[in-house]
Amino acid sequence: MGMFMRNPGDVHDMSLDTVRAEISRVDTEIIRLIAQRQKLAEKIARIKVSKGMAIHDQERTQQVLESVFEQAVESRIDPVAVQNIFKMLIAMSEDRQRGCSGEGNLP
Repeated sequence: MGMFMRNPGDVHDMSLDTVRAEISRVDTEIIRLIAQRQKLAEKIARIKVSKGMAIHDQERTQQVLESVFEQAVESRIDPVAVQNIFKMLIAMSEDRQRGCSGEGNLP
């Protein structure tokens, strides 16, 4: 029972390639979720156009950014970095909405 004894599942039992493969699987899932978010943005665009609403909704943007900040804090990850990621996701969604509403030139 020396100090170098390892528990099963310890990080020392994992290979770098194994962990990288798991990260790749997570990355693939993140991409799938971003694509799903973009499809939902298209639906939002149709609703906004039918109601004559503006694409950018500052109140909703603020709600999302506050929510993800709190969730990041709870998850013990950098909340400012998470907010920055979501600012990019929101910008992507608004670009997609503009494209769907005829205001932009995205596919």
